[in-house]
Amino acid sequence: MTENEHEQRMARPRMASGALFFNDQGHVLLVQPSYKPKWEIPGGYVEIGESPLSACKREVQEELGISPAIGSLLVVDWAPSETEGDKVLYVFDGGELQPEDIDAIKIAAGELLAAEFHPAEAIEDLLIPRLARRVKRAIAARGGPHPEYLEHGQPPPQA
Repeated sequence: MTENEHEQRMARPRMASGALFFNDQGHVLLVQPSYKPKWEIPGGYVEIGESPLSACKREVQEELGISPAIGSLLVVDWAPSETEGDKVLYVFDGGELQPEDIDAIKIAAGELLAAEFHPAEAIEDLLIPRLARRVKRAIAARGGPHPEYLEHGQPPPQA
C-alpha cells in the first residue's frame, strides 16, 4: 500500500466535547439549542489544533458565559453518524456548580433557548437516545478510577 493510499484510509473523525455540570441536588445542566429539537449538554465541536479539553472550556464559556474548572474525562464515545461520518465524543466532569456560577450563567443569544438543571431520570425524555446513553454512562463514571470507552453510548461487547 502506498503512503497516499494509506492516508486515504485513515479516519478523520469529527470530534466534540462537552461537560456535565450538576447543582447541589445532583441534577444535571442541559442546554436547549435553538437549532435542534432536543436538549444537549454544554459543549461543541473541537476545532483544528485544539484539544478536546480546550474545546470543552471554550464552548462552555461561549454557550454559558462562565469559566468553571473542568475536571476529569468521564467517557469517550465512538459514535459515527450516517450524515456526519466518524465521530469521537468526549464528556468531562464539570462538577457541582456553585450558586455564584449558576447565577452568572448567560446563555448564548441566538444559539441557546435555555439552560436548566434536570434530574437524571428525565434524561431519556430530553436527549436523543445515543446522547442519553452517553450522559447516563458519564454520570455513572463520576468518581470512578478511569474514563469509560463507549461505542454509540454503550460499552462495546466483550470479545
